Amino acid sequence: MRPRTLLLPAGLAALAVAPPTLADDHWPAPVRALTDQGISIHAEFEAPGGLTGYAASYPGGEVAIYLTPDGEHAVVGTLVDAEGEDLSRAALDEHVRAARNAELWERLETSHWILDGDPEAERVVYTFTDANCPYCRQFWEEARPWVEAGEVQLRHIMVGILASNSPAKAAALLGADDPAAALHAHSGSGEEVEPAAQPREIEEQVYANNQLFEELGLMATPTTLYRDGDGLERIQGVPSPERMIEAMGGEAP
Repeated sequence: MRPRTLLLPAGLAALAVAPPTLADDHWPAPVRALTDQGISIHAEFEAPGGLTGYAASYPGGEVAIYLTPDGEHAVVGTLVDAEGEDLSRAALDEHVRAARNAELWERLETSHWILDGDPEAERVVYTFTDANCPYCRQFWEEARPWVEAGEVQLRHIMVGILASNSPAKAAALLGADDPAAALHAHSGSGEEVEPAAQPREIEEQVYANNQLFEELGLMATPTTLYRDGDGLERIQGVPSPERMIEAMGGEAP
């Protein structure tokens, strides 16, 4: 069984937006050296072949680190067995991706969204929506069978990114007396929402949603996020029929 090595991406240190928060002086020197380049260590785990594994992340993704038995060298990359099976994935899923997914889901929950559907529906799907986006309306329409059956609740995170009046339209929907009814009229009945001045608090909600959209590196509306087992999936644009079934958790009722 031999580790397949990957070179540390050039300029990794430049990608780090803050010093690693999990540095620990008891780590072997090669691992500490990697934290100086912008890698954060999340957990230590047992690995085959006398290696010690470290589940780590950097701003662009996750990576496994393997310390050699002598404690003097570290290999950065993916460990595979004789059949080519990835032996790093499980550790990264458990120690890095699960924590990141939980954090992201919490950020979605605390964003500013409009409920579409039964609040008691077991399946929750978040979608970034711009009032000027025709594809958001298409997604809204195609999701009706699941929403109206009470199987899925869509949570529309209102953003204003496509046109100069998009922020004002998003604020008008968030600030409506009945945001759900206003969104339904806009998306389903073709009643175009009119941009209107809103209290500063509502305008700041749109700004915060826009910031979240940018921080996640999203490029299009709708962008839809949903849980798939222990993972978190995202779809940019209108989902294909196959991806729609995945996002909604099953065939249309």
